[in-house]
Amino acid sequence: MAKTLAHETKSRDGRIEEGAKRREKASRVSQKELKADERKFDPVDVVLKSGAGRLPRLLPIKYARMAVSPFAFFRGAVPVMAADLARLPNSGIEVQLCGDAHVQNLGSFAAPDGRLVFDFNDFDETIRGPWEWDVKRMAASIVLAGFEAGHKGTACYSAAQIFLETYCEFIAEFSTQPVLVAARHQIHREQRIKPVSSALRQSQRATPEEAAKKYTERDARGNLRFRDGRPVFWRVRGEEAREVLASLEVYRESLRPESAHLFDLYRPLDVGFKIVGTGSVGMRDYVVLMEGNGPEDLLFLQVKQEMPSAWSPFLSVAYPQEGQRTAEGQRAIQPLSDLLLGWTSIGGHEFLVRQLNDHKGGIDLERLRGTGLESLAEVAGELMARGHARSGDACMIHGYIGNGAKLVKAMRQFAEAYAVQTQSDYKQFMAAVKSGKIKIAESAG
Repeated sequence: MAKTLAHETKSRDGRIEEGAKRREKASRVSQKELKADERKFDPVDVVLKSGAGRLPRLLPIKYARMAVSPFAFFRGAVPVMAADLARLPNSGIEVQLCGDAHVQNLGSFAAPDGRLVFDFNDFDETIRGPWEWDVKRMAASIVLAGFEAGHKGTACYSAAQIFLETYCEFIAEFSTQPVLVAARHQIHREQRIKPVSSALRQSQRATPEEAAKKYTERDARGNLRFRDGRPVFWRVRGEEAREVLASLEVYRESLRPESAHLFDLYRPLDVGFKIVGTGSVGMRDYVVLMEGNGPEDLLFLQVKQEMPSAWSPFLSVAYPQEGQRTAEGQRAIQPLSDLLLGWTSIGGHEFLVRQLNDHKGGIDLERLRGTGLESLAEVAGELMARGHARSGDACMIHGYIGNGAKLVKAMRQFAEAYAVQTQSDYKQFMAAVKSGKIKIAESAG
């Protein structure tokens, strides 16, 4: 353990004062800076380099999904933003970063007690790092998602400001609350917000039974198995399937005792491969179909390859296992996580393991029209503040932020500038597609 019961912790006022001193390292006004003319990298080259270690035959699908729009490009280009933020000043106040904070990485899922909750739902890039990296990425994503949803610039910038103001307000509130109260904080207005209520309704429909209809079929003997749904998913057989199933023994050891007991009550039926997301395309992503108390009790277990976070080259932090990094990062950020969250290894690669279809629902950009964008921005600010308060020090962050006005103005300016920069990077990306430097699939699935 890094600390013992004898460790010294500063008082609340002392931690706020320490946060305020961090302005000497990076002023609040400096948070507006992008300094695009000081870039020493080509965004297209960074995107191509990030494909190392992935399945080459799947990368054209990833690039095809990124080619849809500037926001889609942004989703698949975390390494580009990591390289940008790493060359800019930061406060040095660390939290557990979501790492890929954008509006479509918010969604709903079933908590361990069965209730549907709304929170961040993708942690492939999670790592400990400066809190403002998460905030800047989410603010820029709100602007870009707003453009894609058909909003004018003023509405997009206003929504980003609402996100930033809400984040600052809740960090201030959490800095006054008992530590455990802040850590358990839940939002209570999900049903009144169109994008969130839509995700919750989607979650209600996203049952294992619905997944079975979508992904499986009966063979000649009546046994349930994965069907061939190329290019999006297909059945895995032979030695590859045996390796996936063998990895579940290692996975079981990563589970908490009560979860390991529940896992033991299931038996594997089949193994599939599924292409998911945008940033994740190209990584190995298996699905294990399992049965519990009879054919009506199905479990889809996702075994998803994890690679080092895009932020890791810029941070002096090492992890023994990338799947473990992802699982433990998620647990640090969320008060309620997947009951079967764990990790394993297969053939020299590291994997996160979780439920694939546990009442999961995502954000539909169509729902961001009208007041939807601002409403979602407000929820995002609250959720991010809660995650940072759980995994970092709300008092230090609040000390740095102060009353919020100066920081909100600076980070709104950054979000506007980064949206413009992303649009420029997207044009470069599409030029590389046109020239043949980047190959895209005819169908992205």
